[in-house]
Amino acid sequence: MMNEITVKRRGNKRLNRVSLPVEFMFHIVLGLFCLICVIPFIFVAIISFSSESSIREIGFSFQPVQWSLEAYRYVMDLGDQLWRSYFNSFFITIVGTALSVLMCILYSYALFRKDFKYRRFFTFFAFFTMMFGGGLAPTYMVCKNILGLNDSYAALIVPMLLNPFNIIIMRTFFQSTVPNELIEAAAIDGSGEYNTLFKIIVPISKPGIATVALLNALAYWNEWFIAMLYIRDAKYFPLQYLLMKMQNQVDFLVRNSSVIGAEVTKILGTLPQESLRMALVVLIVIPIAFAYPFFQRYIISGLTIGSVKG
Repeated sequence: MMNEITVKRRGNKRLNRVSLPVEFMFHIVLGLFCLICVIPFIFVAIISFSSESSIREIGFSFQPVQWSLEAYRYVMDLGDQLWRSYFNSFFITIVGTALSVLMCILYSYALFRKDFKYRRFFTFFAFFTMMFGGGLAPTYMVCKNILGLNDSYAALIVPMLLNPFNIIIMRTFFQSTVPNELIEAAAIDGSGEYNTLFKIIVPISKPGIATVALLNALAYWNEWFIAMLYIRDAKYFPLQYLLMKMQNQVDFLVRNSSVIGAEVTKILGTLPQESLRMALVVLIVIPIAFAYPFFQRYIISGLTIGSVKG
């Protein structure tokens, strides 16, 4: 009877040692932190749907005097160029992420293997580039003159293929999750290096790969500076660079309205300057925000690796 009571008490015992009031406070703090992260984007979305006259009258507000779709109509006037730029951004992000993750896995796996003779040299080689860069001018000359990256998708993908920070992350993940005994067992069974990597190591390393893939996807999606350097043909414009050029043109016209003329100044008065900025943010953020749920499961499982003993 005593053993049954003990078992029942153990069955009702909380899994953690945090008291209910403290756990309740943790939930409140985390909830407030989530609101701090979400509310600014909601505020930006509301401003993007506000009329320009409302912004001039009361400034930025959660309750504008008048709602308007003028900023989005102005963006949609780009027509086919807008959808072409959307396609370019998706294509560059997907292809660039896939290739960069592949290169990161291959490089990190070599650094992870203790029997690789030159692993220290290549580790230092990757780490050194994190501390000291070649600079913009040498990079431009190599990409433009030597590699011939100009007005092509390769010009937007190749310069960002290898990220030393992601290599260090992936190597550390391999070291903390992949036992050497597993590789030795695969070698005894006659498995080759590529077969061991892609059929044994990669399937158990999905959390680390997903984290690196998310970092690369964010980098490719948000990149516009490379397009400014190497792209002149509008058919290769990514979305971020196209919207940035459009915003710069509006700002230029506004700054020089007194010189341009009265008729143009009158037209500029109707342009959604502030709401346009917010609409651009919404159009850029929403697509990449939908990518996060696909990586979330692997990232969370990666955070919990090593926290539970088998």
